[in-house]
Amino acid sequence: MIPRITVPRRSRRDYLRYKEHARALVMERISFFNTVYGFEIKKIAIKNQKTRWGSCSKKGNLNFNYRIIFLPPAFQDYLIVHELCHIQEFNHGRAFWELVERIVFSYKGIRARLRRFH
Repeated sequence: MIPRITVPRRSRRDYLRYKEHARALVMERISFFNTVYGFEIKKIAIKNQKTRWGSCSKKGNLNFNYRIIFLPPAFQDYLIVHELCHIQEFNHGRAFWELVERIVFSYKGIRARLRRFH
């Protein structure tokens, strides 16, 4: 049975409280996963985004929602790998998903469940 995931509503107070914890998590996991990809990352930001878990700019800047810390590790890893892969493939085409699947084999199931939390 898949455990139920509870993600708190976003708030400014929680954002300020958990932002650095989220940054530490994201930095550590990006360092780990980028040993596979070797992409050049410009900046990493932790934000209090309303409708997104993460984003990637064409300049190679990665943004993540601070609420990532409330997700199970497999979901965290999927989100981090997803945005990391956008550095090379700035779309959701076949090549992009092949990059994601190098590390997150079960990305389809995680992606489907993750849509329920925003």
